[in-house]
Amino acid sequence: MFSHVMVGSNDIDRSKTFYDATFKAFGGREAIKDPKGRLIYMHNGGLFLVTPPIDGQPATHGNGSTIGFAMTPEQADAWYKAGTENGGTAIEDPPGVRDPEGFNFYLAYLRDPDGNKLCAMHRMGS
Repeated sequence: MFSHVMVGSNDIDRSKTFYDATFKAFGGREAIKDPKGRLIYMHNGGLFLVTPPIDGQPATHGNGSTIGFAMTPEQADAWYKAGTENGGTAIEDPPGVRDPEGFNFYLAYLRDPDGNKLCAMHRMGS
């Protein structure tokens, strides 16, 4: 359904530090930086991009939006640790199993340095 996700950043170098660390924590690679200064992350067939806003206005995060990454609980813990050690902010409950409405998920939440809400998620066995 999705081809890619892109978020804005006001400091690409700061974002690269954060996202390189979090992507490597769950088996991804460091970003490729294109000629326009955008960061491109490729993993498991998906694309995640970070860009200075094309319109020249400041980047802002989406209120109410969350970007989710699929990973194992162990990868989620490593991702969370790497994120908090590289400019991210821990939010919501600590990483762990949640069972809302009969669903069983392992979840971890962070905000990136620009305030974008991110989630590591693993669907637990039924």
